[in-house]
Amino acid sequence: MVERHEKPRAAEKLAAETIEKKTGVAHLFAAGRYSAQGFRRLILEAAFRHELLAFAVGLVMFVAVGASRFEFLGFIVLMLLMFCVEALNTAIEELVDRISPEISTVGRNAKDLGSFAVFCLIMSNVAFVAYVLVERLIFN
Repeated sequence: MVERHEKPRAAEKLAAETIEKKTGVAHLFAAGRYSAQGFRRLILEAAFRHELLAFAVGLVMFVAVGASRFEFLGFIVLMLLMFCVEALNTAIEELVDRISPEISTVGRNAKDLGSFAVFCLIMSNVAFVAYVLVERLIFN
């Protein structure tokens, strides 16, 4: 049996063959552009907009109660982690919807696990904000 190798047609080229990889400083600008595109996609999600609102409200509350720099830092880090997990959760949802548009147990489980990760970070933020508020308003 003779194997037959055909050259791929132009339309069938791999993405790696058609996308120019950036290096050096150009890579940093490209990465920044990709991140901005991700932010523009994420801002379309109602959950992310609610999280941004909670971030703003939390910052105002921390100023109002005289939170320490460390408490501000903790809150900002927790919120940034939540934004990251929200972005990953949205990415999972988009991939599941693209790969498996029909309802499937595996797809549902993937989406539920992403949602649970976001929920855990929301609860972490709530616990931290409650701790700071109680510490500042009751024990000071």
